[in-house]
Amino acid sequence: MPATSFLVRPARDDDRLPLAKLFAAVAEERDGIATEPPVDLDARAAGWELDWIFVATAEHEVIGMVHLSPSRHGYSDIALAVAREWRGRGVGTALFDTAVAFAREHGFHKLSLSVFAHNTAAIALYRKFAFVEEGRRVKHFRRQSGELWDSIEMGLLL
Repeated sequence: MPATSFLVRPARDDDRLPLAKLFAAVAEERDGIATEPPVDLDARAAGWELDWIFVATAEHEVIGMVHLSPSRHGYSDIALAVAREWRGRGVGTALFDTAVAFAREHGFHKLSLSVFAHNTAAIALYRKFAFVEEGRRVKHFRRQSGELWDSIEMGLLL
């Protein structure tokens, strides 16, 4: 069982590879994010816009991340990834608390996200933060298996 305490902080340059590894591990699960393996770790590590990322760490290991993608129109997309063994332990809540506060401080009027319709745990977290369903994209994502998955579009007015 992993440690019980964790810290949320802004991402740093030395988080690039650990962030890429976390992303790849979540992608390996093939059910929570749109990306599926293989993940090019070097390309993913180089591509992070760190100014808009917060990480959760435990014992100096990146166990979760939340990423904001600002728009020039005053809203930001938001995305979350938490290591499997840390889910259900408050990591996602702590990351979202931080990201929502940061978005408010930076004057965004809205946060938006997409979530697979079957991802009930993530949907419950987003609803806890008062995100509301704004639409559904039917059979929107083609998976490597050939399946077509729905996504739910959710938003939070700040």
